[in-house]
Amino acid sequence: MVHETMTPAKTTTTTLVFTYGTLKRGFSNHVLMQDLIRSGDASFKGVYQTLDKYPLVCGPYRVPFLLNKPGSGHHVTGELYAVSPRGLSRLDELEGISRGHYIRQQIRLASADEEGGDLETETSSLSCVVEAYYAHKSYEEELWKRNRGRSFGAYTENEARGYVKRNDRPQHLSFLDHIRIFVSSPCD
Repeated sequence: MVHETMTPAKTTTTTLVFTYGTLKRGFSNHVLMQDLIRSGDASFKGVYQTLDKYPLVCGPYRVPFLLNKPGSGHHVTGELYAVSPRGLSRLDELEGISRGHYIRQQIRLASADEEGGDLETETSSLSCVVEAYYAHKSYEEELWKRNRGRSFGAYTENEARGYVKRNDRPQHLSFLDHIRIFVSSPCD
């Protein structure tokens, strides 16, 4: 009788993360995603769209924010990545999770790669539940009001025009200070 030893396959738990702004290909923070991909801590899964409509708005310095207000706004298009725990920790740091900048919560997506797909009539079998970074609740409503209820379906070069990188912003103010000043300033 031959006895075989089974070696368990190495399994890495990944989190699916929907990126809709500066982490996407072609935008300023994508260098972090590229670094995570090179280190094996992330992999690109495709272009996806939110199953429900959400507001995607710009805040101070043309920073994009997804607002957790399902039913308002547009079906937001972005990129999906599978991210390792180490990669997720780096994304959480960038997004200021522990500092009250963004919150990471679930969102439902459908593949935007499907030919002729109409999200209004898609079946739930084509959807998946992943994580996304939303504007923090402490300023979400003020940001929505400041944008006068207007949003867009994708953060493109046009929406990013005027984006200011973190290191080029006034350093004596915190991210939340910038948001407070922005939401209390008159609309354009």
